[in-house]
Amino acid sequence: MRSGAKVGIVGGVFLVVAGGVGYGGYNLWNGVTGGATDVGTRSAPRTGPLTEEEVTATAGEFLAAWAAGEADRAGQLTNDPVTAGPAIAAYREGGGVSEAVITAGTPTGTTVPFTVKATVTYDGVSKPWTYRSNLGVVRGESTGRPLVRWTPTVLHPKLTAGATLRTGTAKVPAVRALDHKGVALPAEKYPSLVPVLDALRQRYGAEAGGKPGVETWIEDANGNPSSTLLVLAAGKPGELRTTIDAGVQAAAEKAVKRFPKTAVAAVEPSTGAIRAVANNPASGFNTAFQGEQAPGSTMKIVTAAMMMRYGVARPGTPVECPPDVRWEEQTFQNLERFTTRGDLTNAFAMSCNTAFIKAITPLQAKGVHNTALGDTARKWFGIGEVWSVGTQTTDGSVPESAGSETAASYIGQGRITMNALNMASVSATVKDGRFRQPYLIPRDVDGREFAEAEPLPGEVADGLRKMMRAAATASNGTALESMAGVPYPKGAKTGSAEVDGQDSNSWFTGYSGDLAAAAVVQAGGHGGEAAGPVVAEVLKAD
Repeated sequence: MRSGAKVGIVGGVFLVVAGGVGYGGYNLWNGVTGGATDVGTRSAPRTGPLTEEEVTATAGEFLAAWAAGEADRAGQLTNDPVTAGPAIAAYREGGGVSEAVITAGTPTGTTVPFTVKATVTYDGVSKPWTYRSNLGVVRGESTGRPLVRWTPTVLHPKLTAGATLRTGTAKVPAVRALDHKGVALPAEKYPSLVPVLDALRQRYGAEAGGKPGVETWIEDANGNPSSTLLVLAAGKPGELRTTIDAGVQAAAEKAVKRFPKTAVAAVEPSTGAIRAVANNPASGFNTAFQGEQAPGSTMKIVTAAMMMRYGVARPGTPVECPPDVRWEEQTFQNLERFTTRGDLTNAFAMSCNTAFIKAITPLQAKGVHNTALGDTARKWFGIGEVWSVGTQTTDGSVPESAGSETAASYIGQGRITMNALNMASVSATVKDGRFRQPYLIPRDVDGREFAEAEPLPGEVADGLRKMMRAAATASNGTALESMAGVPYPKGAKTGSAEVDGQDSNSWFTGYSGDLAAAAVVQAGGHGGEAAGPVVAEVLKAD
């Protein structure tokens, strides 16, 4: 064994300590296999499920080589050595990792969890760094030998393909984010803001007046920093005022914890200012701003606007709501095939799918063509325009449709995609009577152009508010229970969207006073049962 490194097996857990001098992980493999050199490489390759011993030994040898800085050796123990070897070398060299203790936990099948306790050093400054990850073990396709299945997340759970670890003087200073009243927004208190603030830092940090510190970060394939993982020496953060409201944000952070996969966004209708954004899980992909999912029946707000625009129906127009309806080759039906009688307002409040399809058949609605819904979404709601929010977002999409896909689009299915921010904006547009592009950073900070749309005609705005009020307050309204404690004036719309035969995603959007919000809960079922309470909790915070 070389100086500066230790390795052992304690109670079935591998413990690897590696200093500046590497350790040959091959010795550990010999200890496990009794010195055999042909394990997994015989003329007849091994097949069948991996044994517990194979999983444990393979993980142990890989972790030993990685911790010792033997990148080539560690790479050869994976099923993609060409990619893994250089990535492991960059972890130590670019990341400044000078020492590492890796503790493997108990395997679950072929998955081995482990904890890394490392020391990162740069320019004479050192700091401890701890995190958890896991690896999987598979059989080599040609040899049958057990190997670590290579993925960048083995090195760190936030690493992606092409990204690497870097330690040094940060490229831009950190920012101290403030809400619109000047209240600080620390990441510890508002974890959902972490990916948002990381993005804002890269875009505005250089002009915010700070001084960069020494950090460890993830750098993407284009050389752009994406996530700060460790601060070795703090610089001086600059200050950046956002449109977030600390109170509404706190309510959103709490609300999304109700369900495992939830996203919510809140917008001020009178200005377009974004008052909250929260996701569960809090770190990682910002689903509230960047999701692309079918919005289900919340889309009926835009469909109802289209119907009024083309003279198909108004809030008081009687409409049919049969259990099911056929559009060309596809049959659409209501939840539990319910039926009701009454006008469009009643159909909206009860979220009758068939009413919103049957009333718009080609014979009944002349002029309502395959682009009508998208045209309406763009003309009045700004959906389809390019939004300049101040951070990365994904714009809503209502593409041209054909055949039965057209009918599906009227109830928020087909190829329509939205996220919580898009649908919060739809409710905000109804409440205020005109689209005001949501924004997180005021436009005067960088002079960017905002998307625009025409104001809703007075009759259309009044009609939509009437229907959303009915959904939230009428005895048969699908949003009644969720909105029960929300102050007036208020309105809402529920939705559920089926995705690839899985449990439906739960959607809900609504407004109260000068705040509009929308939420989506993955596999949450009906909108009023999951997403509804999330939105209501946010609206009550205003």
